[in-house]
Amino acid sequence: RGRQMTIPFAIVDAFTDEPFRGNPAGVCILSGAAPAIWMQAVAAELNLPMTAFVAPRPDGGHDLRWFTPVVEVELCGHATLATTHVLGGTQEFHTMSGVLRCERAHDGRVEMDFPAIAVKELRDPSAVERAAGVPAGLIGAWAGQGWWLAEVASPAEVRQARPDRDLLRQLGGVLIVVAAPGERNGADTACRVFEPAAGLDEDAVTGSAHCVIAPWLAERTGKTNFVGEQLSARGGTVGIQLRGDRVLLRGTAVTVLEGELRVP
Repeated sequence: RGRQMTIPFAIVDAFTDEPFRGNPAGVCILSGAAPAIWMQAVAAELNLPMTAFVAPRPDGGHDLRWFTPVVEVELCGHATLATTHVLGGTQEFHTMSGVLRCERAHDGRVEMDFPAIAVKELRDPSAVERAAGVPAGLIGAWAGQGWWLAEVASPAEVRQARPDRDLLRQLGGVLIVVAAPGERNGADTACRVFEPAAGLDEDAVTGSAHCVIAPWLAERTGKTNFVGEQLSARGGTVGIQLRGDRVLLRGTAVTVLEGELRVP
């Protein structure tokens, strides 16, 4: 038998301070670049909503890539939070969505500098309304950069949404069903997020979705600081601050498993 290489690995629950809540992510700490086909196979084997692969760069930063069990994605908030939580300190990640600067503070909270994602209101929201499966119809619908945003009247209607997965696959993007204000005291929005084309029928807590919510909510309120809650079964909370064309996402995380991947 040949020698086996071991890769440090962790499972982290992100956007929560309680184990088994928030959104779980795998974090694989590589010593260098790895083939995409291998990373996809590892993500499929782990079968978590997202697995992050981080590798050091000569300039002191890191390359960071994210994979669901079925596809690589361009931007992921919760797996970036999980990676920063594992590495600690201040990190600069080079990704498909540009450079993301992230920091884990002494109190354990992680702050991430992400791109804002602008969406425009749709004149005809009927396709999004059918795909969202909301009980009382939409207040409005917006779209842009592969994201669909469907606003309903209340957090109760967010909970009652029953999306049509086949229609969502035809739309080919990520659907956010959102209401403002949120359900809990102090929450500015409540949302759920659906991405069946990426193998995620419903995501537990989606940092990148709040890069859409932040500029959308800022335009209507004139504010720039928000708290978003995600009404999935596991639940979670995202701190949000809009700064020009960037969004600062804040949250906590809990490591629930540490070990090694053995690679032939």
